[in-house]
Amino acid sequence: MSLYHPIKPARKARIGLYSVGLQAYWAQFPGLRERLLDYAAFLKRRMSAWADVFDYGLVDTEAEGRKAGEWLNAQNVDLVFCHAATYATSSMVLPVHQLCPAPVVFLNLQPTDRINYERTTTGEWLAHCGACPVPEFSNAFNRAGIKFRVVNGLLGLDYTPTISMTNETTAHRPEAIRAWREIEEWIRAASVPRTLKHSRFGFLGNTYSGMLDMYSDFTMLQAQAGIHVEVLEMCDLDRMLKEVTEADVREKLETIHDMFEISGDSPSDPIARRPSDEQLDWSCRVAAAQEKLVREYDLDALSYYYHGAPGGQYEKLQGGFIVGHSLLTARGIPCSGEGDMKTALAMKICDIVGTGGSFSEIVVVDYEDGTILLGHDGPFHIAISDGKPVLRGMGLYHGKQGTGVSVEAKVRTGPITTLNVTQTGDGKLKLISSEAESTSGPIMRIGNTQTPVRFRQHPDDYMARWFAEAPTHHCAMSIGHNASLFAKVGELMNLSHVVL
Repeated sequence: MSLYHPIKPARKARIGLYSVGLQAYWAQFPGLRERLLDYAAFLKRRMSAWADVFDYGLVDTEAEGRKAGEWLNAQNVDLVFCHAATYATSSMVLPVHQLCPAPVVFLNLQPTDRINYERTTTGEWLAHCGACPVPEFSNAFNRAGIKFRVVNGLLGLDYTPTISMTNETTAHRPEAIRAWREIEEWIRAASVPRTLKHSRFGFLGNTYSGMLDMYSDFTMLQAQAGIHVEVLEMCDLDRMLKEVTEADVREKLETIHDMFEISGDSPSDPIARRPSDEQLDWSCRVAAAQEKLVREYDLDALSYYYHGAPGGQYEKLQGGFIVGHSLLTARGIPCSGEGDMKTALAMKICDIVGTGGSFSEIVVVDYEDGTILLGHDGPFHIAISDGKPVLRGMGLYHGKQGTGVSVEAKVRTGPITTLNVTQTGDGKLKLISSEAESTSGPIMRIGNTQTPVRFRQHPDDYMARWFAEAPTHHCAMSIGHNASLFAKVGELMNLSHVVL
């Protein structure tokens, strides 16, 4: 089993697909109907790499449109692609989406980059005129108050059908690559609301006192994101701790040695030392208990914080949190510190679409390098680490009680995107994303996660724009440039999205 094998895999989106055409064409132009159905079969094969695809077939009359709408409803689809395969009247398409409320994307994907002007017949042209009805669809949907999206480009076949009079091998063309990137993003984005609507987020302990940006209304989170929030107590985790066996501890210790480098003493910070055997043993016991808690309550994410009375059992218990929560985050159960439930949601969105999502905040600006250091005192998403993270023993956790083992690491060098989930004054969730580059710049050796990030503007200009959006001070760091993907997530979840 992979070290990063998810405890609860994200749910695949359920995607509806149908093609449109005019019934009168079939008798007039033999082979056209079958040709268009072959295009639809190609679409289904490509889409099936990312989702469960339900292909209704061809809608070529108004009555067939109504049947398609009912059928798609029965399949419980998250998103519907309407392939504009040739001309069709809007009266055939509108009923589909008056009956099926799932979001719709029109696919205007031309099979060829250029028709054969010398040989093309009317029947041949009709196989390539998918753009023709899209203005009509757009007008009808606008007047009906139904939101729509359009992907334009080339179909991207890797072969040319024998019936064709021109070249249809267009998979290499940038117009096909761009179109399929858009299609993939819509499908991956559709998996987010499906997964969240079946997700249970644990809230363990409380929110760090006084952090007003992070207090969350659990009803608001369920109403707008679909998640259930399970309120947990430290005694629930303590009960799990009592069930931990020596075999559980050995297994966690093996995992820790596989995934982490055990540090020596920090050369700069006297509170960051080599972890003692006792500290590692305790982190392993707590990590085993944390996984048992996740499985006991069937959790998909967890937000946590507990300061504990000085010298109490719960203070000692929370001192062992960071390593275990980092292990859980790497296995698809994102864990956010300080009781920040909104950032747990941001991390979960990143995880569902396969881009990581590490708990971060502004650490310090490096004006010489033009970077902003982003990180936290834990947890960390080990699966997107630049090399093996380092474990350090901490004599204290700054601003908090207790001692324990912490993670020192950075996200791998290359393109990254931060995702912030905040709440506006009118009680609405909002997404803020920023594309940037993780650099190979230096980090401090103090037992915290830190990644030097170069945004597309000077740090001061970027921060001015970021702060103006009223974010929470935490965010999730994902790998890759994902603003377009996160924008689609926001649209499908009916959440505002801002790109900086």
